[in-house]
Parts: sequence; structure tokens; C-alpha cells
Amino acid sequence: MLIGEVARRSGVSARMLRHYESLGLVRPSGRTGSGYREYSREDIRRIFHVESLRSLGLSLREIGRALDEPGFAPSALVDDLIRRTRERIAAETELLTRLRRIDAGGPTGWEDVLQAVALLQALGSKSADARQRAALSCADEAAVPVEALVEAALGETDANVAGALRWALARSGDEAAGLLARGLGSPVAAVRERAVQALTELPGDEATAQLRHALGSPDAVVRGYAAVALGAHGVVDAVPTLIDMIVAGRNDTDAADALGVLAADTATADRIASGLVGRLAHDTTGAPARGRLTQALAGIPGARASGALAELSRDEDRAVALTAAYLLRLRAAR
Repeated sequence: MLIGEVARRSGVSARMLRHYESLGLVRPSGRTGSGYREYSREDIRRIFHVESLRSLGLSLREIGRALDEPGFAPSALVDDLIRRTRERIAAETELLTRLRRIDAGGPTGWEDVLQAVALLQALGSKSADARQRAALSCADEAAVPVEALVEAALGETDANVAGALRWALARSGDEAAGLLARGLGSPVAAVRERAVQALTELPGDEATAQLRHALGSPDAVVRGYAAVALGAHGVVDAVPTLIDMIVAGRNDTDAADALGVLAADTATADRIASGLVGRLAHDTTGAPARGRLTQALAGIPGARASGALAELSRDEDRAVALTAAYLLRLRAAR
């Protein structure tokens, strides 16, 4: 079969067939009387083998080795191809993400594009100072989309840079809350903590709604951040979690302060006092927890809390009794 017929049937151009021949990949078995290349069935089968291996991403040199070296083992080469393909996909995915983020900024000219590229590169810099400067400048620049700021905030390990990123997010609009909320479901505890920390600093109803949802998180750290923030803003739903924090001794001072804010409302104050007393009476509540619960009653106004302290002043646990008696004297002196 002549080269033109082979090219038509195989889909490989005559020029490429000549290139294969120059590399020694596919040599036509014969020549016609006029000197034209003539390919046998075995030659054509080898062409298809070459094309099949090319479709896997092998170089022509690697294809030659694979076809001609009797002891050639394909496993190592396939493993290498898998690695190279993954690296290429990762690079292409990163490029696509960067392009989407630049497009989301709505650039009107090349100056906007270059500014967005510079800020995105700075956010990914190895220098914490460069990342912090970029975060602080992002609050005044429309070039960097919120998605990029959220990703940077969820991955940031430097406390100063993280604070700057949260500051920028708090000025970025309502979109940030929904994006940060995705981080609450991360399998990485540090990412969940960064997500809820950022949410506590966001203004607006959407952030509050996401924090309410976070009260049901299986992560105690996430629940704690959400409860303290919500309590400080008068959200009564945070009361059970705040009491749990006092019992557990986890950030209990902030939890007690948040309960004190919520207790400004008389009905809520009675509810909080009842909740604290209920945990004090629980059989599984240990002595340290009972002490913390008693101290928490100090910040709760109203007759219900005063009555609880009066009863606790006669408690069998001397430390609890002394604390309650002291708190009663303070209330009477006001």
C-alpha cells in the first residue's frame, strides 16, 4: 500500500509518516519499481500502535522504546504518565481558577487585569508581609473577587495575615458569608476554625444565619465561636451552647460574658438562670464545673438567679457555698 493510501486510511498525514520513518519508528517494508514507499500489513499495524501510544501522551522517543526494546516494562512508564497528567491537570485547573477570578472582577482594561494578577500573586506569596499588604489593599480594590479572599483566609496560618484577610472580608459584601460557610464542613479542623472565626467578624443577616447553623456543628470549637458571637449580638439560640461551654471549661469566661449580655432581657435572664441551675443539679456535673456555673450566675440579674445563689450558699460543696455567699453580698451591696 502506497503512502497516500496509508495516510487516507489511517488518518496519519503523509508528512507525519515520513517523520516516523526518519525517526525509525515506522519503516515501509518495500519500494515499488518507481521508488515509492510501500507499506505492508505489519507496517500499518505498527502505525496504529504508534498512534495508540501517542494518544496516551507518550513522546515519540518513549514510543520507540516501548515498541523496540524486548525487556521494556510499561508499568513504570504508565505510572510516570499518570503523575505527569495529574500535574498538568492541576496546573490547568489553577490557571482556570485564576482566569475565572480575574473575569469575576469585571476588568475594563488591561490595567485592571494586571492589577488583579498582581494581587492574586501577592495573596499566594511565601512572604507573610506580602500577603498581609495584599489583604489590606484588597479592601479598597475591586480587582480581587471574594472567592479568592475566602480561599486565602481558610488557608492562612499566620495570625497577622489572617486578621487582615478577615478585615478585608468584612468589607467585601454579603457573598463572603456563604463561601465561608462551606469551610465549616471541611475535614480539616483548622480550616473549620478559620471559617467560623471569619464569620464572627462579618456584618449582616447572612453571616448571622450561618452562625446559627454552626450551633449545630459536631465540632465543639465551631459551636463555641458561633455561640459567643451570637450571644454578644443578643441571639437567644446561643444559650444552651454557652452553658455547655461553661460546664466544659472551654472558653468559659467569654461564654459567661455572652450570657450576661443576653440577660439584659428579663425573660431571657430567667431562662439562663434556670439553665445554669439545672446543670448545677445534674448528677454528672463535677465540682469544677459547679464552681464555674455558680460564678456565671453572678452576671445574671433577677430574682431567679438571686434565689439560686441563696440556695447554693448552703450547698454541701464548701467552695460552691462560699462563692454563692460572696456573690449574694455583692448583689446586696449594689
